[in-house]
Amino acid sequence: MDLLHSDSGHKEREIYSVQRLNQEVKQLLQQSFPLIWIEGELSNVAQPASGHVYFSLKDEHAQVRSVMFQHASRLLPFQPKEGMFVLVRARVGLYEPRGEFQLIVEQMEKAGTGILQRRFEALKRKLNNEGLFSSVHKQPLPPFPASLYIVTSATGAALRDILSVLGRRFPLPAIQVYSIPVQGEASANEIVEALQVINQRKDGDVIILARGGGSIEDLWSFNEESVARAIFASKLPVVTGIGHEVDFTIADYVADLRAPTPSAAAELVVPHARTVLETLEQHHDSANHLIRNTVSNLHQSVDWRSQQLEHLHPKLTVQRNKQLLIEMARRLESATMLQHSRLDNKFINLLFRFGKLSPKSHVHESNIRLTHLYKNLKNLLCTQMEQRNQKLESWARSLDTASPLATLSRGYSIVTLKNNGQILRETKQVSQNEKIMIQLAKGHLNARIE
Repeated sequence: MDLLHSDSGHKEREIYSVQRLNQEVKQLLQQSFPLIWIEGELSNVAQPASGHVYFSLKDEHAQVRSVMFQHASRLLPFQPKEGMFVLVRARVGLYEPRGEFQLIVEQMEKAGTGILQRRFEALKRKLNNEGLFSSVHKQPLPPFPASLYIVTSATGAALRDILSVLGRRFPLPAIQVYSIPVQGEASANEIVEALQVINQRKDGDVIILARGGGSIEDLWSFNEESVARAIFASKLPVVTGIGHEVDFTIADYVADLRAPTPSAAAELVVPHARTVLETLEQHHDSANHLIRNTVSNLHQSVDWRSQQLEHLHPKLTVQRNKQLLIEMARRLESATMLQHSRLDNKFINLLFRFGKLSPKSHVHESNIRLTHLYKNLKNLLCTQMEQRNQKLESWARSLDTASPLATLSRGYSIVTLKNNGQILRETKQVSQNEKIMIQLAKGHLNARIE
């Protein structure tokens, strides 16, 4: 540190070196901020061979450079990726050689989808619910466009790729390039204006909206709602070729056709000249074949009609009609004989039926049925009488067995009180001098208790 006298001589000025300033600021940051948790979105992610992970942590309003050294990054259970929303535990520091404020990340956890990704999904759901992605609204591409517009950056690789493919495949269409910025704040408005102007001109058949690859931030203009609605409102079919195969934007979902790359968009819009020539040759061969078949069919038709004219000669017609009359007479005779035979059979059947309807026949049949019924009734009555007699005999035997008289006949007796006829079952029911009656099998006895 150098101490110098001030010009005024009142006090000395303390002059810092840049290194000392950075060192003291770094110490001050480390002392003021312990390990803290920070939430944000990953951007500009890089992971060189050293194993360290370099990235920016950002939100909608700010960003900060960050590093996660190899000893911490090797413990990550996932691969940090662009647009990932994370929660990091970090120390606040300063990279002294460049004087850059940075975060030194010790721990990282997934915290959900990034801010831009959440905005993307929300707009995607909204437009899908409105029907902007429906296949019902997709316009077909013209098979042979005579004029097409390319909406992209005039200095980008996407335009060179598209023009190269068009020149190689089908160099006939009139190509008009509408140059726009393909990223940045003004890009979305430029895309909307380009689509509107092209539709007002009404001199094109199809529009290619394209740009090369990039991060989600670079492609964000194609995720704006205004761009999506401009594509949907276009009267000309719009083909998108934005980014790489894995990149999907809102514009891709609304477009009439999405191509994975700008080059692929050019391939989808125009056919290959060789394929067109092959198709024309096939059509030429088909036309020749059709002409030959048509001429052959006409020759056959003329021959057939000539034969018909020969068959229509008057002499042949008279002969055919004569043979026809002979045949008809033969058929008429056969039909008359068949009809007579049918009438004879019908008459015989009627006589048989009349014989069956005679009263004498009915009386005879009724007598036979009555005789049969009488026999059946008599047999039924006899059977029932025999069954009932058997039941009565069975019931009589049962009554004899259960009858008190049968019991008395075996030497038993029934003793009852004289005055009320109560049956005596035990000695305590009677008292001295009380009269009783003893019922025997034959007759009864009167007695008195002593």
